[in-house]
Amino acid sequence: MYVEALNEAIFEEMERDGSVYYMGEDVRASIYGASKGLFAAYGENRVLDTPLSENGFIGAAVGSSLVGMRPIVETLTSFMWVAMDQLISQLAKMKYMFGGQASLPVTIRAVMYYNGGAAAHHSDRSYPMFMNMPGIKVIVPTFPEDAKGLMKTAVRDNDPCIIFEDGNLGGIKGDVPDDKDEEFLIPFGKGKLLREGTDCTVVGIAGGNIHAINAAEKLEKDGISVEVIDPRTLVPLDKEIILKSVEKTGRLVVVDPAHKVCSAASEIISVVTEQGFWNLQAPPAKVAAEQVHIPFTQALEPLIFPTEEKIMNAVKGTLE
Repeated sequence: MYVEALNEAIFEEMERDGSVYYMGEDVRASIYGASKGLFAAYGENRVLDTPLSENGFIGAAVGSSLVGMRPIVETLTSFMWVAMDQLISQLAKMKYMFGGQASLPVTIRAVMYYNGGAAAHHSDRSYPMFMNMPGIKVIVPTFPEDAKGLMKTAVRDNDPCIIFEDGNLGGIKGDVPDDKDEEFLIPFGKGKLLREGTDCTVVGIAGGNIHAINAAEKLEKDGISVEVIDPRTLVPLDKEIILKSVEKTGRLVVVDPAHKVCSAASEIISVVTEQGFWNLQAPPAKVAAEQVHIPFTQALEPLIFPTEEKIMNAVKGTLE
């Protein structure tokens, strides 16, 4: 499963490198699953339970990374706002401010819980805001294999990495390489073709890929061939795989669980219209969360996010 793949990646990197340590709220008890067994294996010096102070422990991660450590920090997207001074003013900018003399190999696991009744304060999908800030690599894995490979790559990277994990994918299953004798690393900036098609390109982000694949399968019954691409990382972004697909299909739909304004979907559409405009046969379409706060009631919340039906309608709209 997705969360087990993350756990396996963390175990492997902590075993490989003694400078890697893990910290976060209640991580010794593994409330969310990805830190299961770490405390028993590596003890109190490398698995740290933190107080409810994101500004404090993310600051500690920044400081320790400057003196040779490689912290992995577990948190939720909705708790990151109180640490923005450390994340933006320090983590993102310090290498630049020191003229490239400093390295900050910090990996932050930012779990996104949404569309489950968590309401406005606990349903954030904030990766677009961090895309806008130079100095941070933004990772959005969808499948267990990608979660493991990208996590391992992030831990070894010498720059700050935030892995935005879609909480709706925690139980999703998939094949994950487990050969201990071979390194399983997925490079950043390398997208993945999930499904070949000829009529329309659909780019999915995080959990949006699950809806995109399901929509594509239903559209196939109507004679519509949809190509589905998972960028896997948003910074850096694999522009080439998207542009080549749009060159073939002539149409683009982007599925993004984050709010639609200034979104990852907006950036991807901007790239295609700037660099692949003459290949487009129809205006690109954006299927993203509505620009409203997330309500608690389950009568309203599902209406906000991308669905198979919304994707199908968007694809059909590009073909009209």
